[in-house]
Amino acid sequence: MKSEYTEQLLLKGLANNDSKAIETIYKDNFKMIQNYIINNNGDYDEARDIFQEAMIALYEKVQSESFVLTCKINTYVYSVCRRLWLKRLQSQGKFSNQMDFIEETVPIEDDIEIHEKRNAEFEIMERALSSLGEPCKSLIEGYYLKKMDMQAIAKEFGYTNADNAKNQKYKCFMRLKKLFFSQYNIGE
Repeated sequence: MKSEYTEQLLLKGLANNDSKAIETIYKDNFKMIQNYIINNNGDYDEARDIFQEAMIALYEKVQSESFVLTCKINTYVYSVCRRLWLKRLQSQGKFSNQMDFIEETVPIEDDIEIHEKRNAEFEIMERALSSLGEPCKSLIEGYYLKKMDMQAIAKEFGYTNADNAKNQKYKCFMRLKKLFFSQYNIGE
């Protein structure tokens, strides 16, 4: 009952342009959308665009007195973002015209549970990465996030050659893996 009340307050706040309500909806939902879009051929900027479009759609809906949200805010935002993203992929030729088929076969609630679990795992990974320490943190980010090759990493981090950089990356990755799973197992 309390969460329903909070959701109604958030919707009312959104309708009244309350910055706290908007910020709360953003904080509660953006990371899930960002992860969904990045994991489905997108990037951070596209995630921001899609999320913004969904927020505008929700804002326009709550402006109507007759609008009644029959699900959680995160379910609504996720489903709007998902549809917008699939349409964008389809228009870019990156997705075949099977949207209606997918919508009929995959319940949104199941998708959200999967994404919430994945978000929790991403948060654990972020904590593990931040507790990894330097230079491992920067090396892992360089290789996996910035997509730097071993030559560039060797040069940037002062290793004598790409093989030494590769060995160090492996050691750092093993430390990260150990940190991740030690935190992951605690959370279960």
